[in-house]
Amino acid sequence: MATEIERKFLVRADWSPAAVAGVTAMRLQQGYLLASPQMSIRVRSAPDAAWLTIKGSSTVSENSLERLEFEYPIPTADALVILTTLCTQPVIDKTRYSLYEGSTLWTVDVFAGQNAGLVLAEVELEHPDQTITLPAWIRQEVTSDGRYSNAYLSKTPFSSW
Repeated sequence: MATEIERKFLVRADWSPAAVAGVTAMRLQQGYLLASPQMSIRVRSAPDAAWLTIKGSSTVSENSLERLEFEYPIPTADALVILTTLCTQPVIDKTRYSLYEGSTLWTVDVFAGQNAGLVLAEVELEHPDQTITLPAWIRQEVTSDGRYSNAYLSKTPFSSW
């Protein structure tokens, strides 16, 4: 069974991917076919790949967000049609930066469009009680704040808060 365990954080305004060695970047668009408290079904498109992802309801503890997650590759052309015709609008537009801090892989999402100004970092954990060292560029944990989920942002963009 596929389980996602993650923590989510706001990033300090002075963070810059240019200051990080070994960082990689990928532009992503993602949209939601369904976003409810019980589950979400999304389509995500990168320049050369696309995925359909099904996530179960979230269990939020003090230190993590845990849920079932199933992800499947789909043709990129199909994803683009689904994003523009079937998904709730606006579609999430962001650049995802992947980087290591020590041995921990972090992803930092810099949002564009109606979510511009929002920068979030996520770290996936192997188990809910895993201890991590927070990088200096982390501002505040928002794991338990549902407003920072991409599903919520697709319905209520950051610019409307």
